[in-house]
Amino acid sequence: MEMTQDKSNATVSAWMRDQTPDDIYKAPLEIAWTFDYFMSGDKVEDLYKRAKQDQWNSDELLPWDMDVDPSKPLINDESDTFHRMPFFKKLSRSQQESFTAHSTAQLLSQFLHGEQGALMTAACVTHSVPDATAKLYAATQTMDEARHVEVFAKYCNKIAMVYPMSGWLKQLIDATLKSDRYEKIMIGMNMIVEGLALGAFNNMYRSTQCDLLKQLTFNVMRDESRHVSFGHAFLEPVIADLPEDEVEDLAEFAFQAVNILASAGTAGTIASRVDPGFMMVLENCNIDPDDFFAGLVEAEEMGITRDLPPGQIHSLEHLMLPAIARVGLLTPHIRGKYEEAGIPLTEDPRILHAMEGGHPIAA
Repeated sequence: MEMTQDKSNATVSAWMRDQTPDDIYKAPLEIAWTFDYFMSGDKVEDLYKRAKQDQWNSDELLPWDMDVDPSKPLINDESDTFHRMPFFKKLSRSQQESFTAHSTAQLLSQFLHGEQGALMTAACVTHSVPDATAKLYAATQTMDEARHVEVFAKYCNKIAMVYPMSGWLKQLIDATLKSDRYEKIMIGMNMIVEGLALGAFNNMYRSTQCDLLKQLTFNVMRDESRHVSFGHAFLEPVIADLPEDEVEDLAEFAFQAVNILASAGTAGTIASRVDPGFMMVLENCNIDPDDFFAGLVEAEEMGITRDLPPGQIHSLEHLMLPAIARVGLLTPHIRGKYEEAGIPLTEDPRILHAMEGGHPIAA
């Protein structure tokens, strides 16, 4: 079952009302002091050690002086829906190059904004998780996210400009930040948003023609793979010890987050009439919106699909849902909700296992 964008926005708004009651700031996330400073000796400690070893300075590591052709930052071939549209081929060369640069900047801007969200959520986990080793790891993730904000901001400004944050992404991260327990923040960020990012970075790394962007995404992807692993390593035993009603509450939170992504169509094209950023792309490229979206429909009718090419990752199918399943958040009740929403459940963890832990293997 597919949801329209209007229905998606309504779903997001309803969920936001549930997650952010009027007295949300009267009951802030609990600050968890711990005075047991012994390391855990488990996978979380191993991730912390890897995080210390893998810290990198973007000023020294990335070749920022490299010339970048803003009209060709990503591959413009059969892997991209837009460039296969008959309508696109009718545009002038100048419009084609402008659209390539600006649509790429709009996409990368979402990564930039998402990394700022990850920066804030990691800081929240640092002060709210009741475990000394997890606090230390979350602190390294906070540094990682700061570095990611830095590098994506510099790259977006290098190719075009920074575009506004998409509404669904902001509302999802806002709801995660305003959650009433650290487990929800880790589900929303380490499993949902980081899973989305890890898949996207893998796909970009495999498809980009820009050497700077390839090096940037490789290093960011290595960090993100640890972040995804942290969500599992710490939360699985925590959730296993919770009462049934609390597990159901967390499972409902995870479902609502996934449903927002699925109904927003984030696995397909970034094109949306209700996204001010994408409409700005068309305006900046002097492309008539009605003509563009008619061309998109024409392409679909011709069988030019938005399916990912071989070797690329579908974040929802290959990363997010398997991550949610393995920590025990696909309860019988919640499984029914996924079925009702038309979201196929995929629980095969093989690609997830290959991508996480700090040494991601491209699918």
